[in-house]
Amino acid sequence: MIIVPVKDGENIERALKKFKRKFEKTGVVKELRTRQQYDKPSVLKRLKMEHAIYVQQLRANEE
Repeated sequence: MIIVPVKDGENIERALKKFKRKFEKTGVVKELRTRQQYDKPSVLKRLKMEHAIYVQQLRANEE
């Protein structure tokens, strides 16, 4: 359960912003979206490899 302490006189919108930030960090929505459909392990492995290659090329271009 996510708890956001609210101080006296603190704006409710600021508290909502804190709550949303904490909720995003938990990764619940991201996990829910990945569970909506099944991906074969070979597909996941291929996507992970493609991402690693992409990141490696970006870092090589920085240098």
